Amino acid sequence: MSNKSSDTNATSGLPLVSIITPSFNQAPFIEATINSVLEQDYPNIEYMIVDGGSTDGSVDIINGFEDQLAWWISEKDKGQTEAINKGFARAKGEILAWLNSDDTYQPGAVREAVEFLMDNPEVGLVYGDCNFIDDHGQKFGKFNAAQTNYEKLRRGYVHIPQQAAFWRADLWREVGPLDESFYFAMDYDLWVRLAKTTQIKYLPGRNWANFRLHNDAKSIAADDRCWPEMMRVHYRDGGSFFSAINAKYLIRKVVAPWWIWRRRRQIEKALQEK
Repeated sequence: MSNKSSDTNATSGLPLVSIITPSFNQAPFIEATINSVLEQDYPNIEYMIVDGGSTDGSVDIINGFEDQLAWWISEKDKGQTEAINKGFARAKGEILAWLNSDDTYQPGAVREAVEFLMDNPEVGLVYGDCNFIDDHGQKFGKFNAAQTNYEKLRRGYVHIPQQAAFWRADLWREVGPLDESFYFAMDYDLWVRLAKTTQIKYLPGRNWANFRLHNDAKSIAADDRCWPEMMRVHYRDGGSFFSAINAKYLIRKVVAPWWIWRRRRQIEKALQEK
């Protein structure tokens, strides 16, 4: 990879970080995603892209970076979750992360995450802050990140921006892979499994990623579809009907249409102001 120094001293003693980008028909955004990884100032990154058979020019863009990627493939798959698993199955790193093909990292994100994990061996998952950005990469809000733990996660208090999360590979091998029956809540399921096994830590003020929200993003309409999958995790792990997360789910079923409308209005307003 171009962001790996040929000087072995540059990477000596530094853990390899494996980053996976699942991709499908995100040609307008994937180049920014790739560049945000390749331009990181951490010298020991293994970057892989798993494309689901894009037909919009994404493959040509990815191919242009081929000599800077550890590995990439474009073939039909069953969706994002399978693509992520496929990438991590090849990963050799000690620290893992995935970055979707319309999101980006902030400069210095990988280095800061690695430094924290190296200094805090008791922590298995670390995450920072994450901006909301529009189609043009302009910031218009912030993810509601906060410290959480296994008990809070089980109650539905997630607060972990997937784009800004990094975790140890040995824990992935212990609790993974992702459940490919999940389309929206695969990250929540992973956080629950990791939090049951290890300490997780939020670093407020560490701005590590940008979460792109646009009218084509599945995350815009995900709230009402994600919660049923979260409830599957709840009941799978022995949760009760009379629980905080179920109460939150019932409330969300009522407010989800309003939330989707509000988020779309935020994006439309941001675009109109350009």
